[in-house]
Amino acid sequence: MRIVPVPNQSDNYAYLIIDEIAKRAASVDPYDVDKVTSTATAEGVEISANISTHHHNDHTGGNSQLQSLYPNIPFYAGSNKASATSHIVKHGDSFKFGNLDISCFGTPCHTQDSIAFFVEDKATRQKAVFTGDTLFTAGCGRFFEGTPEEMHKSLNGVLAKLPSETVVYNGHEYTAGNVKFALKIEPENQALKDLADYTHTNKRTVGVYTIADELKHNPFMRLHEKAVQ
Repeated sequence: MRIVPVPNQSDNYAYLIIDEIAKRAASVDPYDVDKVTSTATAEGVEISANISTHHHNDHTGGNSQLQSLYPNIPFYAGSNKASATSHIVKHGDSFKFGNLDISCFGTPCHTQDSIAFFVEDKATRQKAVFTGDTLFTAGCGRFFEGTPEEMHKSLNGVLAKLPSETVVYNGHEYTAGNVKFALKIEPENQALKDLADYTHTNKRTVGVYTIADELKHNPFMRLHEKAVQ
């Protein structure tokens, strides 16, 4: 498995999840279809599925255009609010994409149809999760359609339970701002200091940090720590 981020708009990320054996890719949140398809061409893969983490337009705005280019591929999402959806998935569902196994985890709050897609390449033992606007590096999404209790469950009852080595891929590059906020809560947290240093020299932080890392530097996943309470 290989994952290629496709930056778009001011701070959004789309992705290609590439099955290197089959030379096929699943696109994730492809707002800018031209960028996504040109990236697929450059990577030498064919787009064979699409995944929407939630229905907001900055993530699904390209779905209809993509469907016009690839009318026979499945479009997975948590509800039909995401345009072009052909397969509605819910918490506990799973499906195969070529040689990859994909599991769906409901993470309602930012939107009620937010789904985290956990992808596993059992041959290489790689694990990744696409969290949309629910879990960010050192932060979480805004509560547009849910409650603090729902976000807490999504983060700490669902995502925190994934294998610790799972690499996190989220929907926006918000890390620098998240770190500034988190350091006000835990100024002595070495993991946060290290993350701050990384943001000073790297504009892109997706695909670097794991669930284990989030448990060390994300204040919303550290509510049990006295410094955060």
